[in-house]
Amino acid sequence: MIRTALLIITLLYLSACTRTDEVQTLGGSAQGTTWHVTVWQPGGVNTDALKTKIDAEFERLDKALSNYRSDSMIEQFNQNKTTIAITVSEEIVSLVQAAQLVSEASHGCYDLTIKPLFDLWGFKGDTLTPPTTKQLAEVRQHIGFERLAIPSDEALQKTVPKLRVDLSSIAQGYSVGRIAAVVEAAGISNYLVEIGGELQTRGRKPDGSAWRIGLEKPLPGGRAVQKTIAINQDSPTAIMTSGTYRHYFDDQGKRFSHVLDARTGKPIVHNTVSVTVIHDNPTQADAWSTALLCLGAKDGLAIAQQNHIAALFISEDGDQLGEMPTDAWQALKEKNIEVH
Repeated sequence: MIRTALLIITLLYLSACTRTDEVQTLGGSAQGTTWHVTVWQPGGVNTDALKTKIDAEFERLDKALSNYRSDSMIEQFNQNKTTIAITVSEEIVSLVQAAQLVSEASHGCYDLTIKPLFDLWGFKGDTLTPPTTKQLAEVRQHIGFERLAIPSDEALQKTVPKLRVDLSSIAQGYSVGRIAAVVEAAGISNYLVEIGGELQTRGRKPDGSAWRIGLEKPLPGGRAVQKTIAINQDSPTAIMTSGTYRHYFDDQGKRFSHVLDARTGKPIVHNTVSVTVIHDNPTQADAWSTALLCLGAKDGLAIAQQNHIAALFISEDGDQLGEMPTDAWQALKEKNIEVH
């Protein structure tokens, strides 16, 4: 399952008022998007040293997980057209295993091996090319988690040579967690880490108030706020959003979402336009927001409930937006997370 929102769509932005003499923000470009790290700590922060460490971690992650550079570890695996076990890394295997669990929960809607279908539809370019039934059937023979084996903690194995693994739907959430770990290793316990709109917070602002996050209204061309989330807890909290409303193709009067259902090989057809997940694990939050968007509110709500996921589904009904929260979302106040 390709997660277009992960690398392209920024759905969350910072809306915190801070005192510049205490709060410092670092930023840059990585993973095809922008990143920002907002930090403060009594006694100050050596931001030059911190940025050096953050840049080094981004470079390491890129060399391991990027599907956009041919020399990355995951792309070396993809380019190897063999069915023998290939050594990758424990890091990659653990991400595949985490995604596999979410895929199973989504009944196969979400799948890391769907990239060839994404390319077949033409979503990587500027022109939509709806495939024929024959083309779709041919490509679908080379995708599916059931065609990927995990023979050891450090290896992956294809059962069909053309299978490819695209980690983008889970790697950005994982990267948020990894950058947060770099910040924490520097002795900083008050931060907000954001990569392409996916984020994690810990601690509070200097005046003791909560980090406040604006959840964007899922409408093309708009930048209005749909919800404001205040994180009033000191422990790490991840917020991830997947959406359909910024990247799509209109072809012959019909709109095609970039989000593909791995079970059909076709774009989703439901009217759910975004799903936001709040979780203590950014990797899990990333995968779940993608999977639940694939499923849509009608099918996804029950699955999110079964797995106790704090999720907010937003769907279009004509020119209106409707919200469907899970019970876990409704219970966020018990964790000192306020949604307005």
